[in-house]
Amino acid sequence: MFRNPIGKSIFFVCAMTAVFIMTGCSATTRDISPDEAIHYDEGYDFTDKHAIVSSLVESLLNKPPLVTRYDRPVIIVYNVANRTSEHIETDGITDDIRQQILQSGKARFVNKVQRDNIEKETSYQYGGNVAAETRLQRARQVGAEYLISGTLRSIKKKQPKQFRLTKKTLQYYSLTLELTDLQTGLIEWTDNVEIVRESSKPFIGW
Repeated sequence: MFRNPIGKSIFFVCAMTAVFIMTGCSATTRDISPDEAIHYDEGYDFTDKHAIVSSLVESLLNKPPLVTRYDRPVIIVYNVANRTSEHIETDGITDDIRQQILQSGKARFVNKVQRDNIEKETSYQYGGNVAAETRLQRARQVGAEYLISGTLRSIKKKQPKQFRLTKKTLQYYSLTLELTDLQTGLIEWTDNVEIVRESSKPFIGW
């Protein structure tokens, strides 16, 4: 009986290719620590957010005016302005800053995000459905003494076009925060964090 070795070889190659494709397409997952530094490219990511927030909060808590205050001054946080060309949710930065300062016990915060809901609840309580003795008192909210604001900027540079096997990109991020005294309008503290990252990618690849 005639056997075709070429046919068997083609069948074997096809079978192995199918196995490789099926194996390569399977998804794998793993848990990682939020403190672990992981970068898939040169862009801004959660690792950068953690490093930026930790550095700036440490600076704010250990320099005047907060380092000399023991009465937990009231602060309000306004959004960090995004001056990059990327869609970056800066609310995550301000949320983490507020959380870490609160946990330090050095300050308190006005809940700016919930102001409309506070007003709605106040109006409801004075609408006749809530007993007078249990209603909250008007004009008892605490005013902020300081305001935190900031700006996130970025610069991206690529190598000029010329013959090479890889292309390199240099990404720069800078976040500047300010603490303003609302009574005087003076900036009482400011600091910034810079991140510079270079990536190298082959011209041909996945």
